Amino acid sequence: MTVLVWDGKSFAADKQSTVGGQRNKVTKIFRLHDGIVGLMGDGPHARALLNWFKTARADGEFPAKPADSEYGASAVMVTNDREIRVYSTTPHYEVIEDVRGAWGCGRDYALAAMHLGCDAQRAVEVAIELDLFCGVGIDVLTLEDA
Repeated sequence: MTVLVWDGKSFAADKQSTVGGQRNKVTKIFRLHDGIVGLMGDGPHARALLNWFKTARADGEFPAKPADSEYGASAVMVTNDREIRVYSTTPHYEVIEDVRGAWGCGRDYALAAMHLGCDAQRAVEVAIELDLFCGVGIDVLTLEDA
């Protein structure tokens, strides 16, 4: 499970992957030439999405959800100009017009923490403390000011 948090400057994520009741440590946020992308959901599908983000991003090459995965993976990208894009089942994204956001199973805790003045890293820390499916560490990437 996952929590991804964007506070307007930094993108933070927990590092927990849960497979068959076992917790594993993984990286969920990655710097690209045009922004930062965070991944959540099915691990192998998330890796395929990451590869798609790192290449030409052709519509016809968007990785389909595996047949044996109930949900597949999703991605949140924050571009260098701070546009928040949410990708689900197609290469066509939804633009989120908020300054900040949180996604994944720990999102409610993270949003509450940010509402109370916390930055992305602290919001993930709060989600880890309160959500059983978040944990195993934190990664933080900051979008440099243009």
